[in-house]
Amino acid sequence: MAQFTQSIRNFTTQLRGLTRADIREMVDQRTRIITAGLGLDELRALMRGDPPTERPNPRYRVHVTSFIVHIRPKFYQRASTWFSHTFRLGYLTFFFFMVELITGLVLMVYYSPTPETAYATILDIESAVPFGAWMRNMHRIGAEAMVAFVWLHMFRTYFTGSYKGKASFTWLTGVILLLLTIFLSFTGYLLPWDQLAYWAVTIGTSMADSIPIIGEQANLILRGAPDIGAGGLLRFYLGHVILLPLIAILFISIHYYKVAREHSISLPAVVEEGELPKEKVVEAKQRIDLIPDLLTNELFWACLGLIAMVVIPAFFYTAPLESHANPLKTPLDTKAPWYFWWVQGMLKLGDPTLMGVILPNIMIVILLAIPYIDRNPKRMAKYRPFAIAWGLIWVIILGVLSYMGTPEYGIETPSAARIIQDMAPEEGIGPLREVPFEALEPGIYIVNETDPETMPEELGEVFEYYTHRINDAEEKDPNFNNPEGLMLISNWGPDLQRTTLRILWEETNADTGVVEEKSLEHLYYLHRDRRRGE
Repeated sequence: MAQFTQSIRNFTTQLRGLTRADIREMVDQRTRIITAGLGLDELRALMRGDPPTERPNPRYRVHVTSFIVHIRPKFYQRASTWFSHTFRLGYLTFFFFMVELITGLVLMVYYSPTPETAYATILDIESAVPFGAWMRNMHRIGAEAMVAFVWLHMFRTYFTGSYKGKASFTWLTGVILLLLTIFLSFTGYLLPWDQLAYWAVTIGTSMADSIPIIGEQANLILRGAPDIGAGGLLRFYLGHVILLPLIAILFISIHYYKVAREHSISLPAVVEEGELPKEKVVEAKQRIDLIPDLLTNELFWACLGLIAMVVIPAFFYTAPLESHANPLKTPLDTKAPWYFWWVQGMLKLGDPTLMGVILPNIMIVILLAIPYIDRNPKRMAKYRPFAIAWGLIWVIILGVLSYMGTPEYGIETPSAARIIQDMAPEEGIGPLREVPFEALEPGIYIVNETDPETMPEELGEVFEYYTHRINDAEEKDPNFNNPEGLMLISNWGPDLQRTTLRILWEETNADTGVVEEKSLEHLYYLHRDRRRGE
């Protein structure tokens, strides 16, 4: 203790002998160590937007001495940073990847990847973990946004011709990153272990069974068994949190290195090939330093993204969580994740092997080979009309196929089942579950007899929709004759209402010609404390 006290006294004595200039010099030196070469005056100049205070430029020194910043170029050409050229799509895709890494690490602490515990841990995260529901919402919407932005980034690169020349290999790594992003999201889709996840992944993995020769083995490798169970969940979990992120980090590093060190961000085609006045070309190619100009812009977009990722999951988005996975019951309107709808649409056109395996893989190979197929050196749209038209056609084809992949297209559902499913889906929300508990007034409400005006407003609107759907189906469906609809609401407890939807109709048997009476009924138990829409 005495030795420590003496050390303090010695340090105090040394401080008394220092002037303000000496202290400032000490602080300045420590600051340069922390900031990789930027002193106090230089930091002040950066904050004020002033030019460098020293020669050589200390801001360039950071690129040499900093472990993180050394991979960044010292400057970019002004036109390559125009928002209208890149829309910051590559940067925002990487931003969402970092959001996924951070939120995923937090969720891993509470998640248990077994069929017996997975669903329960998701419920615990949403109800017992502080900010758990918000964190899960952020992770889910970040995954959807990352898939969307990597697609948009690829489209932008194609339509601006930025895959040509030195950037051809960068395009290849970008397509691989697109596939990795899709499979990262797909493997995470199963982890909540609810009906939505279980059957979406069941549909997705079933496509592997159509692969010639090795289909059965590929399906077993993915699922870990003929049906998805403990082995499949563990495989998807390990792929989602270890294998695919590591591969993605590797290819992101290669992709960015090619951009940063070999060919930089491409200039707009109008600058490289257009007929701009010389002074505008000179201005477009003017150097923009990373520090502070581009760095402050990137920080602005990061802050904007963080605000969106905080506000949207907190107030406007809830990650879906349906009932516990049940392998014995396939819910109506089962569908794959939205980024696989185009494949699901192709499967409706014919042979599963051809439409679900061969053609999609041919499309991926064509996508990889685009820089080598398109030998036109020009990038401006007016010089490459065929490439632009070809790209637009494929965007339209993907859109149409995605629409065809939705459950509503090409699948005939009996009218009564369709109406009740749309009123209160087996897995989802629907108008009935949106009605506030206070508006669920007990009573018997008969279609075309009960006046919706006599009902509570929210309930009346839903009943009016129910009536319209039944009457509309009677006009359009020849097998849906003389329908009768009923909505029965009764008290089932102090804070619980039982709602019954019942439809009766007549249907002519196609084989015998006999008119048969049919009925369909579903029960729904709606609690006062349920979250709206559940």
